[in-house]
Formats: sequence, structure tokens, C-alpha cells
Amino acid sequence: NVALGLEGKLSPALRRDRVANALDLVGLRDRAKDYPWRLSGGMQQRVQIARALAMEPEVLLMDEPFGSLDAMTKGQLQDGLQRIHQLTHTTVVFVTHDIEEAVYLSDRVLVLTGVPARVTREIVVDLPRPRDHITSKELPEYLDFRHAIHTAIRGSEREEARERERNA
Repeated sequence: NVALGLEGKLSPALRRDRVANALDLVGLRDRAKDYPWRLSGGMQQRVQIARALAMEPEVLLMDEPFGSLDAMTKGQLQDGLQRIHQLTHTTVVFVTHDIEEAVYLSDRVLVLTGVPARVTREIVVDLPRPRDHITSKELPEYLDFRHAIHTAIRGSEREEARERERNA
């Protein structure tokens, strides 16, 4: 499954190397021969990330990738994503509705509102890296960023409601 995007594009040897490297990055090399149905939800999500990483992209687009996972698995995958970013320097565009996740993972948060969506606020998250779920989330700056994003979302929602009233 990890090699799907590479078939017909690379030699078998180079394809095997890329797949092995991607599986190493997500911590699944020892499960390479397992069928998808034998993997947990978190492992299946890591396979999808490995499939994208095997393509060696400059930009990795992720739309709510951890939304359906339990809190512990979600935290592990968030930490894994940070490690992957540190190793590969791939730009990650991460869409989430989870403010905590946005602050924890991001260097920049763009608040989108409206239809069609438009950027209503940009918040630069300059928390120190590497981050972890305990010490990073206890920083006063972390709480300030979380508050700023929440306020930006609420403000945007109020502005949209006023705009709808004016247009009605």
C-alpha cells in the first residue's frame, strides 16, 4: 500500500528503499507485510502518511487526519508528525478544527471563515521546539495562543452573522 504512488515511476530497488524509509519515518517497518485489516486505526493512519512521504513531496497536505482517533493515539501521531517534519523539512499544511492541535503542531495558524473561505487572521505560533504534550501545553504562551485563536474564530463568526444580516 505504501508503494502505490510509486508503481511504474521508479525501479523496484528504488521503490523498496523509498517504502522502507517511509515506514521507518512512521515507525511501521516491522509491520510492512501486515494486511491493512490487521492494523489499528492509528497504524492505518500512519500507513497513509508513509504513502505520501514515499513520494518525497515538498508539501504534505493533511485534512483532519487525526480527527477520528482516540486522544492517546492522536497525541502519538502528532508527536510523530513533528518528528517527521524535523527530519524531512517537508512543509505541512494541516487542516484542523481542533484549536489545541493547531497550536501544538503549528508555526502559523490561519483562521478561515466564510463561503468561499477566506483568511481572516494569521497567528504566528513561536513556541519553542521540540514540543511535547506536557511542558509545551503548560507554557503561558501556549495558553495565550490558544486564547488568541479562539477569540479570532469567535470574532469571525460574529462578523459573518452581521454580514448575513446586512445582506438579508
